[in-house]
Amino acid sequence: MAKLNPGKFAREVRAEANKVVWPTARETMTTTIMVLIMTTILAIFFLGVDSLFGAIVQWLLSLAS
Repeated sequence: MAKLNPGKFAREVRAEANKVVWPTARETMTTTIMVLIMTTILAIFFLGVDSLFGAIVQWLLSLAS
């Protein structure tokens, strides 16, 4: 493996960092809102699934006693 000069490495890192395209404020806000909506939907879904499984387990345990 060839050794890389630290100066050349720093220049290459800077060149790659200059290629990064940062999102606009509007894109960031839109993405944030979508993440919050999806997180809320999934939280409600998993609450329902957990409640259903909890009720099934309680029912099964009531049969055992």
